[in-house]
Amino acid sequence: MLIKALKAKIHRARVTETKIDYPGSIGIDEQILEEAGIASYEEVLLANVTNGARVETYVVPAPKGSGDIVVLGAAARLFSPGDVVIIMNFAYFSADELKGHKPRILVCDEHNNTSRLK
Repeated sequence: MLIKALKAKIHRARVTETKIDYPGSIGIDEQILEEAGIASYEEVLLANVTNGARVETYVVPAPKGSGDIVVLGAAARLFSPGDVVIIMNFAYFSADELKGHKPRILVCDEHNNTSRLK
């Protein structure tokens, strides 16, 4: 049996922009994606701390080092620049894999600079 569990989390990132006229997804600074271990086009759950909205979507890379967190497509109606968000990425693990698993957790400051929780 496989168990779905948290693989990575980008905690308290700030939305930098929204673009409604886009096929849909979230653009995340490629450097942040690398630090979190999240690949392009992987599914994420986006939770808006500011207003409580939750959306599932997929990731597209934003320019490396930009600090960009850009909500794209229909989800842009639920997010605004400056909103604080939590971006969660899940994976399926066997019971044995899960025993030793620790998710990568990044915490963002107000400019989306990251530090990793140990």
